[in-house]
Amino acid sequence: MIKFFTFSFLFIIVVSIASCKFPQKPASGPEDQIIVFADSLEFEQLKTALSSTFEKIIYTPQPEKIFILKRVDIESLDHYKRRKNIIFVAPLYSGSETSKYIHAVIDTNLEVQINTDSTIVISKYNLWARNQLVTVLTAPTIKKLIKKIKGQSENLIYTYQKISDKRLYQSLYNSHFEQKKIEAQFLKKYGWIIYVQADFQVAKDDSVNNFVWIRRSPNSEMERWIFIHWIDNASLAYLNADSIKAVRDEVTKKFYRTADDKGYVVIAKDYFTSSEINFNGRYTILTQGLWELNIKGMGGPFINYTFYDEKSKRIYMIDGSIFAPKYFKRNLIQQMDITVQSFLTKDELSQERKEDLLDALDD
Repeated sequence: MIKFFTFSFLFIIVVSIASCKFPQKPASGPEDQIIVFADSLEFEQLKTALSSTFEKIIYTPQPEKIFILKRVDIESLDHYKRRKNIIFVAPLYSGSETSKYIHAVIDTNLEVQINTDSTIVISKYNLWARNQLVTVLTAPTIKKLIKKIKGQSENLIYTYQKISDKRLYQSLYNSHFEQKKIEAQFLKKYGWIIYVQADFQVAKDDSVNNFVWIRRSPNSEMERWIFIHWIDNASLAYLNADSIKAVRDEVTKKFYRTADDKGYVVIAKDYFTSSEINFNGRYTILTQGLWELNIKGMGGPFINYTFYDEKSKRIYMIDGSIFAPKYFKRNLIQQMDITVQSFLTKDELSQERKEDLLDALDD
C-alpha cells in the first residue's frame, strides 16, 4: 500500500496563515505540464524513470505524451510555485540545492521513515494555489530513489491524472452553459442523463435502435461525437473486449456514415486497449483506441465505457470520439473523457436533481 504524507507540520502552518490572509488563486500553467525541481546532474540520472512514469505515450493517432516534464532549478521556486503540477525530486543526502530544500521542509519523523520505508511519497494538495498538487520524491540514495519511482509509477501518474480531471471537470461543468432541456428529455424518455454543453446538438435520437448521438462542431476541423447505446434485457456475456468491439463496429457502421453513404466508421487495428475499471460503483470495461473509415482517409481517438446496470437490466455503452486532424488531441480526449463520465442513470440522481431537470421542460 502506498503511503502519502504531507509536508512538515510547521511548514503547513506557515502556508495556512498566508492562505487566511489572502484567498488562494487557482493553480496556473498548462494542464499537461509537470514542473520538476531537480538538480541538472541528478535529473539526468532520474530522467528515464521519471519519463517512463509521467511521459507515457498515447496515440491520437500521432504520438502524444500524457504529461510533459519541465525541469527547473530550485532557485526558480517563486516563479513556478503556483503551477498546477509540481514535483521536488532529489536524494535526501546528496547535498544538491534541491536536496537541501527537501531536507529543510521534512520533519525528523519523516526523515526516519524515509530511511527505513521505501514506499513513502510526500504529497500536498493546494499548497501554494487552489487545485494544485505538489509531490516530494526522495530516498537516501539515487539508486533507491530510482527504484522508488519505478515501483510507484502507476500510483504516481494516477494521482496527477485525477487532480487534472478534477480541474477540468470544474472548468467544463457550468450550469449557465448546460442544455437542461435536452438532458431532461433524455431522462424522461430513456431514464438516463449525460451533461450536454451549450455547443453540442442532438444529431440522432433513435428509440427503436436504442441510440442517441450528440455532436459538437459538425463538418469542422475539430469535431466531437458522443453516442449512448443500450441493450435491454442484456446478458453479462457482452462484457468482454471482443463483444464490445463487435457491438461498437455494428453501431458505427449503421450511424457513423459519410454523406455519400460509401464510408463508415470502424475500430482501427492499432493501439486498441481494454481494461477493467470501477465506474460509478459498477464493473466496467474501458476501451480506448483509434477509429477510422473503412475506406480510409479519416481517423482519430475514441474512449468507450461499457457496463451492466442491474436495476434496468441494460448494457450501456457510452462512447466519445474526436476528429481534429490539424490539432494535438491529448487535451481534447481528456475533455471528452470527463464529459462521457457525466453519464448517470435515473437511479443515481437525487430527487432534487430529477425535479430540477424536469422543471426545465416547462420553462
